[in-house]
Amino acid sequence: MKAGILTIGDELLIGQVVNTNAAWLGKELTRLGFDVRWMLTVGDKPEDIKDGLEAISRRADLIVVTGGLGPTRDDLTKQTIAEFFGRKLVYKPEIEEHIKKLFARMNYPFTENNKSQAYVPEGTKILWNNYGTAPGMWIEHEGKIYIFLPGVPFEMKHIFKEQVEPELKKRFRLPMWVHKTVSVFGIGESLLADRLKEWEAQLPPELQLAYLPSPKRIRLRLSAKTYEPERIMKLIDEQIEKLKQYIPDLTVSVEHEDLVHDLHRVFKEKGATLSAAESCTGGHIMAGIVDLAGASAFFQGGMVTYSIRSKVEVLGVPEDIIRREGVVSEATAREMASRIRQKFGTDYAVSTTGVAGPDKGNTDAELGTCYIGVATPRGTKAFKFLFGQPREKVIQRAQSKAYELLIRALEGKLDI
Repeated sequence: MKAGILTIGDELLIGQVVNTNAAWLGKELTRLGFDVRWMLTVGDKPEDIKDGLEAISRRADLIVVTGGLGPTRDDLTKQTIAEFFGRKLVYKPEIEEHIKKLFARMNYPFTENNKSQAYVPEGTKILWNNYGTAPGMWIEHEGKIYIFLPGVPFEMKHIFKEQVEPELKKRFRLPMWVHKTVSVFGIGESLLADRLKEWEAQLPPELQLAYLPSPKRIRLRLSAKTYEPERIMKLIDEQIEKLKQYIPDLTVSVEHEDLVHDLHRVFKEKGATLSAAESCTGGHIMAGIVDLAGASAFFQGGMVTYSIRSKVEVLGVPEDIIRREGVVSEATAREMASRIRQKFGTDYAVSTTGVAGPDKGNTDAELGTCYIGVATPRGTKAFKFLFGQPREKVIQRAQSKAYELLIRALEGKLDI
C-alpha cells in the first residue's frame, strides 16, 4: 500500500527547523509495511497546503500530514483541510473539555484561541493529544486515509504510536520490512565493495544490500519485505556471520553504528582504564566517551592540549622533540599518549595531533593529516592518517579511528 508524507511549515522550508518528523514517519510507516513513495514539504499558505494535498493524494492511498494545527492566527491548516475535502468545520465540545482539563492540570488559562481547536472538519475521527492542545485527525475521503498530526515532534510521535499505529495494524496486514545494519570501520567504500564481491554474489535473492557511506564508517544494510520476519532475520544473521569471514582484519559492529558503544563494552569486559590527550580533535574523543552512560567505570580523564605551549608545559612533551620532529608528527603523538597515560596512571591512553584545517597553522603538514597515538602496557605507537577535508570530516574520522585503534589494542589485534 502506497503512503505519502506531507509536512507543513515555513520554518521547514527556510531551514530554521530540521524536518525530523518526515524522517521518523518514513521509518515507522516502512516498518509497518507501507511503501512510502512521496515526501513533500510546503509552506503555511492555504494554496500551498491544498496543492500539497492534491499532489500527495494522486500518488498515495495513505497520507500522513504534520504541522499547522496550533491555536494561533497563522495556523490556517484546519480551515484549509475542510475546504480541500468540501466539508464544514464542526464544533466538538469534547475537544474543548479535553483542553480545559489539560490546562487545569498545568494551571494555564483557557483562551478563545484555544477554543478554535475544538473545530474539526465534519466526519473526522479525533486522535486525542495528551501532551498538547492540538488534536490529531483521521479523515477518510474517496477511498483514501488522511491522518493529520501536530507538528510538535513528541506530540506527533505519541499520537502515532498510541492511536494511529494500532488502527493501521488492525486494518491492514502488510508484509513487514526487516533489516539489520552492519557498520564497518577502517576502509573506504570502493575497497570494501571489492573485498566483498564473492559474499555479495552468494546472497539469497530475497535479501537486498545497500552501502551507506559516511566519514566515520561504511554501513551495510541487509533488508527484505516479508510476512515471515523471524525467518528473514535468521537468514540475515547467517549472512552477517559469513560477511565477517571476508574482513577479519577490520572492525565490525552489528549492534551499534558508533564505535563508542563497542569501546565501552571492551574496556568494561577487560577491566582496563583509559585516558586521552587531544589536540586537533579538540575534546571530541572524550566527549563521545562520556556522552554514553557508564564511562566512569573505565575513563579516568584527559587533556585538550591545543597549543604547543600546553603540550610542553602542561602535558610534558619535550620541547626539543616538537622542534625537531614537528608538532604534527609521529614522535609528538607518541609522547602525548605516553605522558597522559603516566599522568592519569591508566592502562591505556590515546592522543591526537594534526592539522584539521582550513589553515595549516604552525605546521607544514598536509591538510587533513592526523597522527593518533596509542599507549598500552606493551608499548606506545603512533599511526599516520590523511583524512582530507573539510575540517568536520577530519575530526569525525579521527574520533572514530581513535576508538577503532583502542578496541583493536585491547583485543590484541594492534601491532604494538
